[in-house]
Amino acid sequence: MNFEKNHIAQFNSRDFKTLARSISLIENETNGYEDLLLKLKPSSAKIIGITGAPGSGKSSLTDALIGEMINDKKKVGVLCVDPSSPFNKGALLGDRIRMSEWYNHPDVFIRSLASKGSLGGLHPKIIEIADIMKNDGFDYVIIETVGVGQSEVDIASLADITIVMLVPEGGDIIQTMKAGLMEIADIFVVNKFDRPGAQNFYNALKQMLGPVFNKTSNQIPILKTIASAKEGISELYKKIDDWRFDNLAKQKIELLTEKIWSIIQNQKMKEFDKGILKNEIEKALSKPDFNMYVFAKKYEHFKKKEI
Repeated sequence: MNFEKNHIAQFNSRDFKTLARSISLIENETNGYEDLLLKLKPSSAKIIGITGAPGSGKSSLTDALIGEMINDKKKVGVLCVDPSSPFNKGALLGDRIRMSEWYNHPDVFIRSLASKGSLGGLHPKIIEIADIMKNDGFDYVIIETVGVGQSEVDIASLADITIVMLVPEGGDIIQTMKAGLMEIADIFVVNKFDRPGAQNFYNALKQMLGPVFNKTSNQIPILKTIASAKEGISELYKKIDDWRFDNLAKQKIELLTEKIWSIIQNQKMKEFDKGILKNEIEKALSKPDFNMYVFAKKYEHFKKKEI
């Protein structure tokens, strides 16, 4: 296949079928997909990361945010990362059910991605896919994470603005902060605010962040929403729309550093054949003195042909 002639030339045509195919080519690492990435131009599109525990209402919030953006004449791309089975890497990709209202909208593109066993909870090609989305004329690209483990921290290194969702029954507020959410949140959203204890939870969060507010000039907004009823969403969108995105800010430099670091890591890992490595692991496990750290050390400098 003449990759550049048949696909790259079509890429910026605002054709969602072409965009979907581009994402598939990157996911599958089809021969020549790097050429597509090398053709990307700088984009003013902003990436919004939405994270939080399962059941906090991330999909409902995303759905409601899309509505606000469309009403504001914006073009929106959405990437929904769903957890994968640790065995077959499959996933239940249900965003088209959750966001069915926008499925055929001409200014909305929604794509499901399986985490594919990535330890961080995000798709292993999320950086490349997000950049492809940014180059397709969207004003905003929303990334909804799995919301478990390390994904909260990972999304903060990818997104221009990170929204952390909490719910009243989320448990001890101290433990919530210990999870590192205070460091990565640009906006806190206390969702399902119609539930018992919501105001007490909100007050506790605000009180806990008080010392941080006193030491910094930029206070972290804490917003109240009932996403399923689309309450509080307009206030959240106004915060996003008014957000000052500084390309030369320290946070932006950190973001680019994390992106490029990840790209370099992925390029280096191409030297390894995972299938061959799996066979070698099976052989090593038959030995009584197997130690996975010793095993990994042995192979860390080996290239594909040497394994």
